[in-house]
Amino acid sequence: MIRKVFRFAAAAFFSIIIMSCAKDRKGAILPEAFSKQYKNTQNLLISLLEKKETKGETRYAVVNRIANNMLSVKDYASLVHFLTNWVELHEDDSYNAYWLLMTAYAYLENEAEPIAEYYFERIINNYNDLIVQGKSIHFICLQHLIQISSSPANRISYFNQLISRFPNNVSTTELFYRLALEYEKEGEWNQAIRSYTQFLDQDDASTLQISGYPNAYLNAKQLIDFSNSAKDWTFETLDALVAAVKSGISSYNYRALDRYKSKVNFFAMSWRQVETDINAQESFSMRSFMRGNRIRYSAELDPSSSPTEAYLRTTGWSNYVNVWYLYFRKVNFPADPEIHGRWEWAGIYFGEKL
Repeated sequence: MIRKVFRFAAAAFFSIIIMSCAKDRKGAILPEAFSKQYKNTQNLLISLLEKKETKGETRYAVVNRIANNMLSVKDYASLVHFLTNWVELHEDDSYNAYWLLMTAYAYLENEAEPIAEYYFERIINNYNDLIVQGKSIHFICLQHLIQISSSPANRISYFNQLISRFPNNVSTTELFYRLALEYEKEGEWNQAIRSYTQFLDQDDASTLQISGYPNAYLNAKQLIDFSNSAKDWTFETLDALVAAVKSGISSYNYRALDRYKSKVNFFAMSWRQVETDINAQESFSMRSFMRGNRIRYSAELDPSSSPTEAYLRTTGWSNYVNVWYLYFRKVNFPADPEIHGRWEWAGIYFGEKL
């Protein structure tokens, strides 16, 4: 059924072009605008192809020449017609995967990506891999599919195939990270965590630059560290967390405040820094800043607080930086429904808000 739908779409896409072409010899569609020399060459090749003695590698060479001649003049309509017709009539041709790859390329060139995706998948699912000019047809198909597919489920399959079948042709480190992102989109959190862990286990994970994800290593590490932690510092509601922190400040109970701080990924930094900066990650006791100081906090949360983030302005911590904003956030960890949506004290911003 799917095949019929795509064939109908393909026919519709090229119908206008094909209608402007004139059929010449059997199986060939030659636009009138093309030069006489081009048409003569194609007719000569097609005549050779029709001979019974044209077999094996000679037959492959002739079909390939006909197809490449069409590509050279961007005659994609004729190319699709010729190659799909050839594959349908010659099921025993060992190069059919290659002919369908050229067909998919023609659709890509005409921005018909869904149809191209169909042909790339058809090659992988129905034909053995083929090495042409030193390149794997299946590898080329998977590369294209990852670029054009919008389905996370499909992309998961493509990434896994590249990792398992072509580990020497790709950066498995990068693919583990991208695979984890696709699992997240599908809500497959156990698989996502597994893929992030595999990413972090690679020797080059901390130095690899992944396009579009400048903080890939730190983001993955923070997520895995949180996943592996007890998570016993979280509060069911923001009100409960803020009340506990205020009580700890009022009683100068540094031990309580140390318990309330997140035990992983806690940061203490200026407003100009970003949380993923290595020097923004801090692990310290509140005792050093409470002894001998007069700590105060605002009665209400800062007006810039939102349903997922909140700020509490406090003063008196240090002669160098008197103002600290305590930063609270809602936990985003769907992998554990009991923790997801709770609140944590995630960090401290030094100084007045910018």
